Amino acid sequence: MSYKILAINPGSTSTKIAVYDDEKQLFTHTIDYPASKIAKYDKVMDQLDFRKESILEVLKEKEIDLRDMNAIVGRGGALPPVHSGAYEVNDLMVDVFQNRPTLEHASNLGGVIAKSLADMVGIKSYIYDPVTVNELSDVAKITGIPSIEKPCNGHALNTRAMALKYVKETGKDYNSLNIIVAHVGGGSSVYLHNQGVMSDYSTDDDGPMSPQRSGRIPGAKLVELCFSGEHTKKEVLAMIRGKGGLVAHLGTADVREVESMINDGDEHAKLIYDAMLYQTAKSIGELATVVDGDVDVIIITGGIAYSKMFTSALMKKVEFISEVVLMPGENELEALAFGILRVLRGEEKASIFKEDEELSNSYSFA
Repeated sequence: MSYKILAINPGSTSTKIAVYDDEKQLFTHTIDYPASKIAKYDKVMDQLDFRKESILEVLKEKEIDLRDMNAIVGRGGALPPVHSGAYEVNDLMVDVFQNRPTLEHASNLGGVIAKSLADMVGIKSYIYDPVTVNELSDVAKITGIPSIEKPCNGHALNTRAMALKYVKETGKDYNSLNIIVAHVGGGSSVYLHNQGVMSDYSTDDDGPMSPQRSGRIPGAKLVELCFSGEHTKKEVLAMIRGKGGLVAHLGTADVREVESMINDGDEHAKLIYDAMLYQTAKSIGELATVVDGDVDVIIITGGIAYSKMFTSALMKKVEFISEVVLMPGENELEALAFGILRVLRGEEKASIFKEDEELSNSYSFA
Protein backbone atom coordinates (compact mmCIF):
# COMPACT_ATOMS: atom_id res chain seq x y z
CA MET A 1 0.00 0.00 0.00
CA SER A 2 1.24 3.48 -0.82
CA TYR A 3 0.62 6.53 1.38
CA LYS A 4 0.04 10.15 0.43
CA ILE A 5 1.12 12.79 2.91
CA LEU A 6 0.71 16.58 2.92
CA ALA A 7 3.59 18.30 4.72
CA ILE A 8 3.36 21.92 5.92
CA ASN A 9 6.27 24.09 7.09
CA PRO A 10 5.36 27.66 8.14
CA GLY A 11 8.21 30.17 8.11
CA SER A 12 8.35 33.79 9.21
CA THR A 13 7.14 35.19 5.86
CA SER A 14 6.23 32.04 3.93
CA THR A 15 4.55 28.65 4.15
CA LYS A 16 6.14 25.73 2.32
CA ILE A 17 3.96 22.77 1.42
CA ALA A 18 4.59 19.46 -0.33
CA VAL A 19 2.72 16.27 -1.18
CA TYR A 20 4.52 12.93 -1.07
CA ASP A 21 3.46 9.54 -2.41
CA ASP A 22 5.59 7.33 -0.17
CA GLU A 23 9.12 8.70 -0.69
CA LYS A 24 8.31 10.38 -4.00
CA GLN A 25 7.63 14.10 -3.93
CA LEU A 26 4.65 14.81 -6.18
CA PHE A 27 4.42 18.53 -5.62
CA THR A 28 6.02 21.35 -3.68
CA HIS A 29 5.22 25.03 -3.44
CA THR A 30 6.33 28.04 -1.40
CA ILE A 31 3.64 30.57 -0.53
CA ASP A 32 5.32 33.93 0.10
CA TYR A 33 3.63 36.67 2.11
CA PRO A 34 4.53 40.38 1.97
CA ALA A 35 6.30 41.48 5.13
CA SER A 36 3.74 44.28 5.41
CA LYS A 37 0.94 41.71 5.70
CA ILE A 38 2.73 39.70 8.38
CA ALA A 39 3.47 42.89 10.31
CA LYS A 40 -0.26 43.53 10.76
CA TYR A 41 -0.52 40.63 13.21
CA ASP A 42 0.60 41.01 16.80
CA LYS A 43 0.95 37.26 17.39
CA VAL A 44 1.95 34.39 15.15
CA MET A 45 -1.29 32.51 15.84
CA ASP A 46 -3.32 35.46 14.54
CA GLN A 47 -2.09 34.43 11.08
CA LEU A 48 -3.83 31.05 11.25
CA ASP A 49 -6.87 31.73 9.08
CA PHE A 50 -5.16 33.49 6.20
CA ARG A 51 -2.31 30.95 6.08
CA LYS A 52 -4.77 28.06 6.05
CA GLU A 53 -6.78 29.70 3.27
CA SER A 54 -3.63 30.32 1.23
CA ILE A 55 -2.80 26.60 1.43
CA LEU A 56 -6.31 25.60 0.36
CA GLU A 57 -6.11 28.01 -2.59
CA VAL A 58 -2.85 26.48 -3.83
CA LEU A 59 -4.15 22.92 -3.42
CA LYS A 60 -7.28 23.82 -5.37
CA GLU A 61 -5.23 25.48 -8.11
CA LYS A 62 -3.03 22.37 -8.40
CA GLU A 63 -6.09 20.07 -8.29
CA ILE A 64 -4.89 18.30 -5.15
CA ASP A 65 -7.73 16.82 -3.08
CA LEU A 66 -7.30 16.55 0.69
CA ARG A 67 -9.48 13.45 0.58
CA ASP A 68 -6.65 11.66 -1.24
CA MET A 69 -4.29 12.18 1.69
CA ASN A 70 -3.61 9.51 4.32
CA ALA A 71 -2.18 12.00 6.82
CA ILE A 72 -1.17 15.64 7.21
CA VAL A 73 1.96 16.70 9.09
CA GLY A 74 2.98 20.17 10.19
CA ARG A 75 6.30 21.36 11.51
CA GLY A 76 6.24 21.16 15.28
CA GLY A 77 6.65 24.37 17.25
CA ALA A 78 7.41 25.58 20.75
CA LEU A 79 5.94 22.97 23.05
CA PRO A 80 7.31 22.15 26.49
CA PRO A 81 10.24 19.70 26.18
CA VAL A 82 9.31 16.51 24.32
CA HIS A 83 10.93 13.38 22.92
CA SER A 84 12.02 13.11 19.32
CA GLY A 85 9.74 11.42 16.81
CA ALA A 86 6.08 11.72 15.83
CA TYR A 87 3.23 13.13 17.88
CA GLU A 88 -0.45 13.09 16.99
CA VAL A 89 -1.87 16.60 17.14
CA ASN A 90 -4.52 16.64 19.86
CA ASP A 91 -6.65 19.39 21.39
CA LEU A 92 -4.20 19.89 24.26
CA MET A 93 -1.33 20.46 21.85
CA VAL A 94 -3.40 22.96 19.85
CA ASP A 95 -4.23 24.80 23.08
CA VAL A 96 -0.54 25.08 23.96
CA PHE A 97 0.40 26.35 20.51
CA GLN A 98 -2.43 28.87 20.48
CA ASN A 99 -2.35 30.16 24.04
CA ARG A 100 0.92 29.35 25.80
CA PRO A 101 3.80 28.37 23.52
CA THR A 102 7.26 28.46 25.06
CA LEU A 103 8.39 30.74 22.21
CA GLU A 104 6.66 32.91 19.60
CA HIS A 105 7.65 31.14 16.39
CA ALA A 106 6.00 30.56 13.01
CA SER A 107 6.39 26.80 13.46
CA ASN A 108 3.66 26.97 16.13
CA LEU A 109 1.21 27.23 13.24
CA GLY A 110 2.30 23.93 11.68
CA GLY A 111 0.46 21.50 13.91
CA VAL A 112 -2.60 23.73 14.25
CA ILE A 113 -3.01 24.11 10.48
CA ALA A 114 -2.38 20.38 9.99
CA LYS A 115 -5.14 19.44 12.44
CA SER A 116 -7.58 21.96 11.01
CA LEU A 117 -7.11 20.60 7.47
CA ALA A 118 -7.08 16.95 8.58
CA ASP A 119 -10.31 17.38 10.53
CA MET A 120 -11.99 18.59 7.34
CA VAL A 121 -11.54 15.13 5.77
CA GLY A 122 -11.43 12.88 8.83
CA ILE A 123 -7.75 11.85 8.85
CA LYS A 124 -4.99 12.11 11.45
CA SER A 125 -2.61 15.02 11.80
CA TYR A 126 0.90 14.95 13.22
CA ILE A 127 4.00 16.92 14.04
CA TYR A 128 7.48 15.44 13.90
CA ASP A 129 10.68 16.34 15.78
CA PRO A 130 9.49 19.77 16.98
CA VAL A 131 11.94 22.54 17.80
CA THR A 132 11.77 21.73 21.54
CA VAL A 133 12.95 18.12 21.38
CA ASN A 134 14.92 17.57 24.58
CA GLU A 135 16.92 14.36 25.03
CA LEU A 136 19.76 16.03 26.90
CA SER A 137 21.70 13.91 29.31
CA ASP A 138 21.32 14.95 32.94
CA VAL A 139 24.81 16.43 33.08
CA ALA A 140 24.26 18.43 29.87
CA LYS A 141 21.24 20.22 31.38
CA ILE A 142 23.22 21.80 34.22
CA THR A 143 24.31 25.46 34.19
CA GLY A 144 26.07 27.47 36.89
CA ILE A 145 22.77 28.98 38.00
CA PRO A 146 20.56 26.32 39.64
CA SER A 147 17.29 27.89 38.47
CA ILE A 148 18.39 27.89 34.80
CA GLU A 149 18.70 24.70 32.76
CA LYS A 150 20.09 24.51 29.25
CA PRO A 151 17.16 25.32 26.93
CA CYS A 152 15.93 23.12 24.11
CA ASN A 153 15.33 25.08 20.92
CA GLY A 154 17.04 24.04 17.72
CA HIS A 155 17.00 22.30 14.36
CA ALA A 156 16.10 18.86 15.71
CA LEU A 157 14.00 18.05 12.64
CA ASN A 158 16.63 18.41 9.93
CA THR A 159 19.61 17.25 11.97
CA ARG A 160 17.91 14.01 12.98
CA ALA A 161 16.50 13.47 9.48
CA MET A 162 19.99 13.71 8.00
CA ALA A 163 21.38 11.30 10.60
CA LEU A 164 18.62 8.81 9.74
CA LYS A 165 19.17 9.33 6.01
CA TYR A 166 22.88 8.64 6.46
CA VAL A 167 22.32 5.34 8.28
CA LYS A 168 19.72 4.25 5.74
CA GLU A 169 22.08 4.96 2.82
CA THR A 170 25.04 3.26 4.50
CA GLY A 171 23.18 0.32 6.04
CA LYS A 172 24.37 1.23 9.52
CA ASP A 173 22.50 1.26 12.83
CA TYR A 174 21.47 4.68 14.16
CA ASN A 175 21.34 3.33 17.71
CA SER A 176 24.96 2.19 17.68
CA LEU A 177 26.66 5.29 16.20
CA ASN A 178 27.91 8.62 17.49
CA ILE A 179 26.98 11.23 14.87
CA ILE A 180 27.52 14.97 14.97
CA VAL A 181 25.20 16.93 12.66
CA ALA A 182 25.79 20.63 12.05
CA HIS A 183 22.85 22.49 10.55
CA VAL A 184 24.23 25.76 9.15
CA GLY A 185 21.65 28.21 7.85
CA GLY A 186 19.95 31.46 8.89
CA GLY A 187 20.20 29.95 12.35
CA SER A 188 22.68 27.21 13.16
CA SER A 189 22.50 24.18 15.46
CA VAL A 190 25.02 21.41 16.12
CA TYR A 191 23.63 18.15 17.55
CA LEU A 192 25.32 15.08 18.98
CA HIS A 193 23.37 11.88 18.22
CA ASN A 194 24.80 9.56 20.85
CA GLN A 195 23.68 6.01 19.98
CA GLY A 196 20.13 7.02 19.05
CA VAL A 197 19.73 9.90 21.51
CA MET A 198 20.30 13.60 20.84
CA SER A 199 22.14 13.91 24.13
CA ASP A 200 23.71 17.33 23.67
CA TYR A 201 23.67 20.25 21.26
CA SER A 202 24.74 23.82 20.63
CA THR A 203 22.13 26.25 19.33
CA ASP A 204 21.78 30.02 18.93
CA ASP A 205 21.80 30.44 22.73
CA ASP A 206 25.16 28.83 23.35
CA GLY A 207 26.66 27.89 19.98
CA PRO A 208 27.99 29.53 16.83
CA MET A 209 26.75 32.80 15.41
CA SER A 210 25.03 32.51 12.06
CA PRO A 211 23.61 34.84 9.40
CA GLN A 212 20.74 35.95 11.68
CA ARG A 213 21.71 34.77 15.18
CA SER A 214 24.23 36.15 17.65
CA GLY A 215 25.18 32.76 19.07
CA ARG A 216 27.02 32.58 22.38
CA ILE A 217 27.44 35.99 24.06
CA PRO A 218 29.60 36.68 27.17
CA GLY A 219 27.11 36.68 30.04
CA ALA A 220 28.32 39.75 31.92
CA LYS A 221 28.39 41.84 28.74
CA LEU A 222 24.86 40.75 27.88
CA VAL A 223 23.65 41.71 31.36
CA GLU A 224 25.25 45.14 30.98
CA LEU A 225 23.52 45.57 27.62
CA CYS A 226 20.15 44.59 29.08
CA PHE A 227 20.42 47.07 31.97
CA SER A 228 21.98 49.94 30.04
CA GLY A 229 18.59 51.55 29.56
CA GLU A 230 19.30 51.91 25.86
CA HIS A 231 17.33 48.89 24.62
CA THR A 232 13.98 47.26 25.30
CA LYS A 233 13.65 43.55 26.02
CA LYS A 234 12.21 43.06 22.53
CA GLU A 235 15.18 44.82 20.95
CA VAL A 236 17.73 42.72 22.85
CA LEU A 237 15.94 39.49 21.94
CA ALA A 238 16.03 40.61 18.29
CA MET A 239 19.79 41.16 18.58
CA ILE A 240 20.12 37.54 19.68
CA ARG A 241 17.67 35.98 17.23
CA GLY A 242 16.82 37.68 13.94
CA LYS A 243 19.14 40.69 13.79
CA GLY A 244 22.37 39.17 15.10
CA GLY A 245 25.32 37.51 13.37
CA LEU A 246 26.20 38.42 9.80
CA VAL A 247 23.28 40.80 9.40
CA ALA A 248 24.39 42.79 12.45
CA HIS A 249 28.01 43.02 11.31
CA LEU A 250 27.60 43.28 7.54
CA GLY A 251 24.02 44.31 6.86
CA THR A 252 23.12 41.11 5.02
CA ALA A 253 22.12 37.58 5.99
CA ASP A 254 22.93 36.24 2.51
CA VAL A 255 26.14 34.22 2.70
CA ARG A 256 26.54 34.50 -1.06
CA GLU A 257 26.69 38.28 -0.77
CA VAL A 258 29.28 38.03 2.00
CA GLU A 259 31.40 35.65 -0.09
CA SER A 260 31.19 38.11 -2.98
CA MET A 261 32.38 40.86 -0.64
CA ILE A 262 35.30 38.68 0.40
CA ASN A 263 36.20 37.92 -3.22
CA ASP A 264 36.21 41.68 -3.85
CA GLY A 265 38.83 42.13 -1.12
CA ASP A 266 36.66 43.20 1.85
CA GLU A 267 38.85 42.25 4.83
CA HIS A 268 36.19 43.05 7.44
CA ALA A 269 33.69 40.77 5.72
CA LYS A 270 36.32 38.02 5.70
CA LEU A 271 36.97 38.47 9.42
CA ILE A 272 33.27 38.14 10.32
CA TYR A 273 32.76 35.19 7.95
CA ASP A 274 35.81 33.44 9.40
CA ALA A 275 34.48 34.03 12.91
CA MET A 276 31.19 32.30 12.01
CA LEU A 277 33.10 29.39 10.52
CA TYR A 278 35.48 29.26 13.49
CA GLN A 279 32.60 29.12 15.97
CA THR A 280 30.84 26.38 14.00
CA ALA A 281 33.98 24.25 14.01
CA LYS A 282 34.45 24.96 17.70
CA SER A 283 30.93 23.71 18.49
CA ILE A 284 31.58 20.49 16.57
CA GLY A 285 34.82 20.00 18.49
CA GLU A 286 33.12 20.63 21.84
CA LEU A 287 30.52 17.96 21.18
CA ALA A 288 33.20 15.47 20.13
CA THR A 289 34.59 15.64 23.68
CA VAL A 290 31.25 14.43 25.09
CA VAL A 291 31.88 10.99 23.57
CA ASP A 292 35.63 11.10 24.25
CA GLY A 293 36.36 11.77 20.59
CA ASP A 294 34.61 8.57 19.47
CA VAL A 295 32.70 10.14 16.56
CA ASP A 296 31.66 7.92 13.64
CA VAL A 297 30.71 10.69 11.22
CA ILE A 298 30.18 14.44 11.02
CA ILE A 299 27.32 15.60 8.77
CA ILE A 300 27.11 19.16 7.46
CA THR A 301 23.61 20.21 6.41
CA GLY A 302 21.47 23.34 6.04
CA GLY A 303 21.45 26.03 3.37
CA ILE A 304 25.05 27.15 3.88
CA ALA A 305 26.20 23.58 3.23
CA TYR A 306 25.77 24.42 -0.47
CA SER A 307 28.71 26.86 -0.16
CA LYS A 308 31.99 25.31 -1.27
CA MET A 309 33.92 28.16 0.34
CA PHE A 310 32.35 27.50 3.74
CA THR A 311 32.25 23.70 3.70
CA SER A 312 35.81 23.23 2.41
CA ALA A 313 37.18 25.44 5.18
CA LEU A 314 34.97 23.80 7.83
CA MET A 315 35.94 20.30 6.73
CA LYS A 316 39.61 21.22 6.99
CA LYS A 317 39.09 22.21 10.62
CA VAL A 318 37.11 19.14 11.78
CA GLU A 319 38.06 16.21 9.54
CA PHE A 320 40.73 15.16 12.05
CA ILE A 321 37.83 14.13 14.31
CA SER A 322 36.02 11.87 11.85
CA GLU A 323 34.75 11.44 8.31
CA VAL A 324 32.76 14.46 7.11
CA VAL A 325 29.69 14.05 4.87
CA LEU A 326 27.86 16.91 3.13
CA MET A 327 24.05 16.78 2.99
CA PRO A 328 23.12 20.34 1.95
CA GLY A 329 19.67 21.88 2.21
CA GLU A 330 17.07 22.30 4.92
CA ASN A 331 15.11 19.19 3.87
CA GLU A 332 12.35 19.93 6.37
CA LEU A 333 9.36 18.98 4.22
CA GLU A 334 11.01 15.67 3.32
CA ALA A 335 11.90 15.08 6.98
CA LEU A 336 8.29 15.67 8.04
CA ALA A 337 6.82 13.43 5.34
CA PHE A 338 9.33 10.60 5.78
CA GLY A 339 8.84 10.63 9.55
CA ILE A 340 5.08 10.17 9.23
CA LEU A 341 5.57 7.62 6.45
CA ARG A 342 7.45 5.49 8.98
CA VAL A 343 4.49 5.85 11.35
CA LEU A 344 1.96 4.82 8.68
CA ARG A 345 4.11 1.82 7.77
CA GLY A 346 4.29 0.72 11.40
CA GLU A 347 8.05 1.25 11.60
CA GLU A 348 7.67 3.92 14.28
CA LYS A 349 4.96 4.71 16.80
CA ALA A 350 3.44 8.17 17.23
CA SER A 351 3.26 9.51 20.79
CA ILE A 352 0.37 11.30 22.44
CA PHE A 353 1.27 14.74 23.78
CA LYS A 354 0.95 15.29 27.51
CA GLU A 355 2.17 18.42 29.26
CA ASP A 356 3.45 16.48 32.27
CA GLU A 357 5.38 14.03 30.10
CA GLU A 358 8.30 12.44 31.90
CA LEU A 359 11.39 12.59 29.69
CA SER A 360 14.01 9.89 29.90
CA ASN A 361 17.28 9.55 28.04
CA SER A 362 16.21 6.56 25.98
CA TYR A 363 14.82 6.49 22.47
CA SER A 364 14.64 3.58 20.09
CA PHE A 365 14.24 3.93 16.35
CA ALA A 366 12.93 0.82 14.64
